[in-house]
Amino acid sequence: MTLPRPRGSAADWVGTAAEALPDDADSVLIGRIWDPSSDGPSPVTVRDGEVIDISHRFPTVRDICELPDPAATVAGLDGPRVGDFAEILANTGAATRDRSRPWLLAPVDLQALKAAGVTFPISMIERVIEERARGDLALAADIRHRMLADVGVDLHSLEAGSPEADRLKSLLIAEGMWSQYLEVGIGPDAEIFTKGQILSAVGTAVPVGVLAASTWNNPEPEVTLIVQSSGRIVGATLGNDVNLRDIEGRSALLLPLAKDNNASCWPRLRPTTHCGVSARPAN
Repeated sequence: MTLPRPRGSAADWVGTAAEALPDDADSVLIGRIWDPSSDGPSPVTVRDGEVIDISHRFPTVRDICELPDPAATVAGLDGPRVGDFAEILANTGAATRDRSRPWLLAPVDLQALKAAGVTFPISMIERVIEERARGDLALAADIRHRMLADVGVDLHSLEAGSPEADRLKSLLIAEGMWSQYLEVGIGPDAEIFTKGQILSAVGTAVPVGVLAASTWNNPEPEVTLIVQSSGRIVGATLGNDVNLRDIEGRSALLLPLAKDNNASCWPRLRPTTHCGVSARPAN
């Protein structure tokens, strides 16, 4: 994958096929397009720069992802050629789209859109230490040393939900340093929340949704997993977890308001076996 170059305007930041597609030639790529000839969405695969319609076998991407081996199945499929990936990608930008020609959609369709928060416990612990030390490097080192002595494990290798993490939790409570975010950072249960409603994700070069009341917000490029209803991971992609930081910062109970908005996430799918992304996240 070639790194994208700076864009001069909103109309041309969609990028090129070289920037969007992975370097490994044997990738199995799954996506969706809007097909004007049928006036609806179609699951597709990308092969040698060409987009192949596979909707005659699988009407939704969800159906593909529930298979025992989605990558192997899609690799063996054939179907009508829709067009050149580069041309379809170039027609995807909402500002310049020719609606008589195909364009890319977000590839997930009937799957729930979930997100996980506080996935880097060490960075959260360090932030708590820094806040407690109030800029005093020596005091921060002392707090960290006492934590290491009590927990008996390097904080960088701390495993959430482990006995060491439980001892650290007790220490932090005793120090008056505990928080609800550290609970999900090092506790036994992860923070999993609804990121968007079914069919609310947007695709390449489509504006994301930001609540008008928010004045502090940002995109969050994320690794995204495609998970079957059984809980098995069958694919991976990149996503954009748009976050309204001012609203979430007021109260953790406002998380649905801060996270679950129209066009607030952007996924792109590759199955786990010989898989690949088919476009890059919007900002």
